[in-house]
Amino acid sequence: MGEFIFDIRVRPNSSRNSVGGQAGNPPRLVVNVQAPPEDGKANEATLRALAKAFNLKPKDFEIVSGETNRDKRVVAHGDVIAIQKLHLQLLNK
Repeated sequence: MGEFIFDIRVRPNSSRNSVGGQAGNPPRLVVNVQAPPEDGKANEATLRALAKAFNLKPKDFEIVSGETNRDKRVVAHGDVIAIQKLHLQLLNK
């Protein structure tokens, strides 16, 4: 068990929740959420979407920077090798 830190770009008010693809330079994993960017709703939805995509629990993820920004840095706690592999697959989705 360990920690894997990666960057994401959140797109709130999306038509559906999804994780995959990349945006920006350097590439950030795209997380689309239906929740609006108010009162932490989009952040909560982001953690739930990441948990579903990585087959983990929302509590296994932590936003370490960018709480109020669409570009965020996230820490995932768990099997680092499995998380890294899935992260790469999702980036190339």
